[in-house]
Amino acid sequence: MKATEGIVAGGADENGWRRRLRRIKYAFEYSALRGLAGLLHLLPIDAGSWLMGAAWRLVAPHLRRHERALRHLAAAYPEKSGAEIEAIAREMWMQLGRTFAEALISERIIRAGRIDDRTGPQLDPLKTSGKGSIFVSMHSGNWELVIYPTVVRGIKAAGVYQRMKNPKVDDYVMLARRDHYPRGMFAKGSDIARKLIRIVREGGSVALLTDLRDRRGIPIPFFGRPAPTTPFPALLARSNDAELIAARCVRTTGAHFYIETKIIEVPRTADRDTDIAEATRRIHALFEQWIREHPEQWMWAHRRWG
Repeated sequence: MKATEGIVAGGADENGWRRRLRRIKYAFEYSALRGLAGLLHLLPIDAGSWLMGAAWRLVAPHLRRHERALRHLAAAYPEKSGAEIEAIAREMWMQLGRTFAEALISERIIRAGRIDDRTGPQLDPLKTSGKGSIFVSMHSGNWELVIYPTVVRGIKAAGVYQRMKNPKVDDYVMLARRDHYPRGMFAKGSDIARKLIRIVREGGSVALLTDLRDRRGIPIPFFGRPAPTTPFPALLARSNDAELIAARCVRTTGAHFYIETKIIEVPRTADRDTDIAEATRRIHALFEQWIREHPEQWMWAHRRWG
C-alpha cells in the first residue's frame, strides 16, 4: 500500500512540475510575442516587415519543412530547374516572415492606406442582396488582410481559426482579429459546422481559408495531383442558395497589397453531391491559377497532398 502511495505521489509531483514548466514556457512565449509586437509598432512598417521576412528566409531553409516545400514545388513545376525551385522556396519564407510580422501591425497597414481594394463589382451588390455568402481564400500574400473589403462595406462575417496551445497567445491573437469578424471567430471543433450553417441561413457571411489538407475531404485535382479537400464551403453555398466568393490578397511591393474577388458559380442540378464536388473543383482550379501567377507567395511547406 505504501509503495503504491509513493508511486501515486511521485506521479502527481511529476505532473505538477510539468504544469509549472508549461506555465513558464507559455509566459515566455507570450512575453516574447508582446515584445516583438512592441518593436514592430516602433519601426516603420516596411522595415519591420522586411526584417522579419529576412530572418525567416535565413533560418527556415535549414528546417525540415524546407525540404517538403522543395518536393511540392518540384512536383508542381517539373519544368523548373533545382535552382529555380530553391529560389521560389526561399522567397516563400521571406513572404511568410513578412506576413507574421504584418499580422501584429495589421491596423497600421490598413490606416496607412496600403491596400488596393478591387472587390467592388462583386461585393457592393452583396450588402443589399439579403443572401448569405461564403468567402474562401488561401494562405497567400497576406491572408490576414483578405477580410478587409468586407469590413469597410459593413458586411459582417464570421471566421474560423485553429486554437493555439498557449492560451495567452491565443487570446492576444484573437483580440487583434476580433473587429474584422463581427459575427465572431470560432475555434475549430465538433459544433463549428452547425454554427456556420445557421449564420449563412440567416443571410450572414462566413470567411474560410480552404487550401489546407482535409484528411476526410474529397480528392480534387491540384497541380496535377489529387489533394484531399474540404467540400464544406461548396456544401454551404449549394444547400443555402448562398453566394460563393473566392478572394485573394496579393503582395505588390513591400507591405503593399491588392485584394480581389471572383464569384464561383455553384451548379444546382438534381445531383447534389456532384454539384458540391464540381464547385469545390472550381474553387481550387482558381486557386491554382492564382498561385501560378505568384508561386512565391503561397505556403508550399504544408502537407497539402497528404
